[in-house]
Amino acid sequence: MSDEIRYDFGTGRSDPSTFPVAALQAAATKVIQEQAEALTRYPGNLGHQGLRQAMAEREREREGVTLDPDHILLTNGSMQGVTLTAEALQERQGDTVLIEEHSYPGTLSAYRSLKYDMIGIPLDEGGMRPDAVEQALKRLQGESRLPKFIYTISTYQNPTGFVMPRERRLQIIELAKHYGVPVVEDNCYADVHYDGPVEPACYALDDDPGQIYLCSLSKILAPGLRLGYVYARPPMLQKILARRHDAGSNYLAAAIAAEFYRDGIGAHARVANPVLKEKRDLTLKGLENELGDICVWSEPVGGLFIWVRLPEDVDRPALLDTARAAGVNFLPGQSFHFQSKDVPYLRLAFGHLTLEQIDQGLPILARCIRRCRSSNEARGFDGLF
Repeated sequence: MSDEIRYDFGTGRSDPSTFPVAALQAAATKVIQEQAEALTRYPGNLGHQGLRQAMAEREREREGVTLDPDHILLTNGSMQGVTLTAEALQERQGDTVLIEEHSYPGTLSAYRSLKYDMIGIPLDEGGMRPDAVEQALKRLQGESRLPKFIYTISTYQNPTGFVMPRERRLQIIELAKHYGVPVVEDNCYADVHYDGPVEPACYALDDDPGQIYLCSLSKILAPGLRLGYVYARPPMLQKILARRHDAGSNYLAAAIAAEFYRDGIGAHARVANPVLKEKRDLTLKGLENELGDICVWSEPVGGLFIWVRLPEDVDRPALLDTARAAGVNFLPGQSFHFQSKDVPYLRLAFGHLTLEQIDQGLPILARCIRRCRSSNEARGFDGLF
């Protein structure tokens, strides 16, 4: 990012001030002293056993289910898991996949590189719509090209922040089972929770061996550690492992994280999440003060993102240039659309900004939005869709 960008709402990261420097320094010293010999060997396909055990415990505490650590493979961030599973499930270029109409750009890029035919499923405030999933599955079955899998970010969805209700998760699971299509659930924001009940992960609601679960430490700890994991049971696990050719993930980072999380992941989440919640609240307040008459936005109960709907008459390419010239960065809706359509949305990430940056940056962005409109009319919509 250019030095001229003073207010970067574009990058999804946690708060740097909550990074546990002293605790990780102590963990690193202990690990290097005690595991020096192991560091001279390749970690193997599954990766560091201690971190796999810690992540199994993380899932048990949050989801109330027992995972076999030997069914967890550590990855270089969750994106490696996204790519490995997509490769494992693909038979040929042009295979179809069901994906949320607006989704994570990294996943979209990976699927495009693999030449998947992405079928975008419309969203509402409950996430991926089951009626649209059913229609797509029925149509694709009639065309003899059922999708190789359904990919969903079911909790604190990126970019919208939506949470899929339990009943909807069960509907999609049943549809997937009926048509024999695996579900790939990306849950990398799971522990970044602020308000209300925690909805269960899809895999915790059903023990179908076709389900694949992806998770990460990037959002709750730090993306620079590049630690994620895939949970899958045999024979699906073996299919995914067959696509791995790197001799395993970063052993040192995994060993440090395992030592840090020896007593569970909750303690650090209780430090990090209140700080992020304060930033979310300030961002929502700033949006209401500055754009309440012309925009609508999501109010996420977790995660790092707010999805903003713009008036149709905003010149969106001009807005991006105008905002960046004024020192403000964001990601346009086009970055998240499965077909890269220029849609009237933008995503705001608030996690790594200071409160002062949020407070100062939002009025500048609001002025840029108004400057790039062709009218001064109040908004003609009340919802995000």
